[in-house]
Amino acid sequence: MQHGSGKIIPEGFLWGGAVTSFQTEGAWNEGGKGPSIVDARPVKEGSSDWKTAVDFYHRYKEDIALFKEMGFNAYRTSISWARIFPDGEGEANEEGLQFYDHLFDEMLANGIQPVITLYHFDLPLALAEKYNGFSSRKTVDSFEKYARTVFKRYQHKVKYWLTFNEQNLVLTNPEFWGVSLEGAESEEALRYQTAHNVFIAHAKAVKALHEIVPGGKMAGMVTYTTIYPHTTNPRDVLAAMKAKELLCDFFFDVFAFGEYPSYVKSDLAKKGIMPVMEEGDAGLLKENTADYLSISYYQSQTASAEKAEQLTANPCLQTNEWGWAIDPVGLRICLKDMYARYRLPIFITENGIGLREQLNENGTVEDDARIDYLREHIQQMKLAMEEGVDVFGYLTWGSTDLISSGGSFEKRYGFIYVNRGESDLRDLKRYKKKSFDWYKQVIASNGEKLDLQPAVSSQQK
Repeated sequence: MQHGSGKIIPEGFLWGGAVTSFQTEGAWNEGGKGPSIVDARPVKEGSSDWKTAVDFYHRYKEDIALFKEMGFNAYRTSISWARIFPDGEGEANEEGLQFYDHLFDEMLANGIQPVITLYHFDLPLALAEKYNGFSSRKTVDSFEKYARTVFKRYQHKVKYWLTFNEQNLVLTNPEFWGVSLEGAESEEALRYQTAHNVFIAHAKAVKALHEIVPGGKMAGMVTYTTIYPHTTNPRDVLAAMKAKELLCDFFFDVFAFGEYPSYVKSDLAKKGIMPVMEEGDAGLLKENTADYLSISYYQSQTASAEKAEQLTANPCLQTNEWGWAIDPVGLRICLKDMYARYRLPIFITENGIGLREQLNENGTVEDDARIDYLREHIQQMKLAMEEGVDVFGYLTWGSTDLISSGGSFEKRYGFIYVNRGESDLRDLKRYKKKSFDWYKQVIASNGEKLDLQPAVSSQQK
C-alpha cells in the first residue's frame, strides 16, 4: 500500500469482470461437450435456456477486444467440467481442452489474466445421475482428476484459481452440487455430508495446484451477505452472530485454518449428524489451506431471534427490483471483518447490480444506476484498504450481459449490452453502455477517478 503517494490502490491491482461458462458460452452440445445439470434444468415459462447464452464460445475474440479497450487486466470465468470430461469421468476431451487453450491465449495476448473457477454449479449430468453428485466421494475423486488435468494443461497460463463458486451455498442449495435430498433419512445430515465432501474436494484441489503449478494461488470463495441484528435487542445481536457463523465464518474458518470451528462441531455432535470423515480427511484440510479468500458481495440482510431461520430486509436501505438491499458500507464491514479474522489477501470476484435495460436511439444504455452502485462500492473498498485491509482485485459481475443463474436475460449486469431477449436471440450484437466508458476511466486511473468525466472532443483538445 502506497501511503506516502496518497494512492490507496497499489500498482498491479486486478480490475475486470466475472462470468461463468454456462451463462455466457452457449455451444451447449458443441466441441464434444457433455450435458451438465444446467442443461437438464427445466426452463420456466418466459425464461431463457442456456443453449446459446451470449455465444461467447464463438465470439470470445470480439468480447476480449472490448474488455481490453475497457482496460481489464483480469477476467474471471469458469471451465465447463463437461467440456473436459463429457460424462465427468473417463478420458479427457481434447477439443474441450483446446477451446480453453485458445481462450486463455487470447486473454493473455491482450494483457488480461485469466481468473478461473473450477466449478460453478454445472456438474456433468452423468455424475448427478450415477452418484447423486457431491453426496458421494466418487464425485470428489472425479473432481480431483478433472482439477489435476486442467492444472497440468494450463499451468503456464493461469495463476489465480477458485475451487467452488459460492461454496457456502452447498448447505442451502445442495442441488447446485448435483445432490437430490429425495429419500434421505435426514436431509440435514445429507446437506452436511455434501458440505464435507466439497471441503475435501477443495483441499484436494489446493494440494494438486501447489504440486503442479509453482506460484499458483487458490481461493476459497463464499457469497458474503453482511448480517445486522434487526434491533438492538441482545437476542437479535446473537441471532445475527449465529447466522454469520453458519453462512460465512464456517466456510472461511475451514479455508483459512483447515479445521471445523468448534461452534459447528458442537452443533453437529448435539444433533447426531456429524459427517462421515474418512481417514486422512483432517490432515488433508489442515495441510491445504487457501492462499487467498474470495467473495461475491451484493447485499446485506438482518437477523432476529423471533425469525431465527429467516433473514429479513433492512428497513434503513433501498433495494433493487429483485429485493436485494443496496449496501456499499456493508462491503467495507465485510472486508474489515474478514481481514481481522484471517489476515489473508482478499479478492472481490463479484459485485454488481442487475437492471432492466433497453437500447436507446443512440445505440447505448444510460445505466447511471449501475455507475452509482459500482462507484459507491469501490469507494467503500478503498476506505477499507485505507484502514489496512489487503484487497488485491475487484471484478464486477458481468462484463457483457449474460443469462442470470435463474434463467433471466432481462436482468442485465454488463457494461456491454447484448442484443437478445429471453427467447428471441436477435443478432446478439454488442453495444457499449455508458458504464463502459466510466469503468474504462476507473481502471485507467487505478480507482482514483470514480466520477464520469465528460468526453473531450477533438476540437477542445
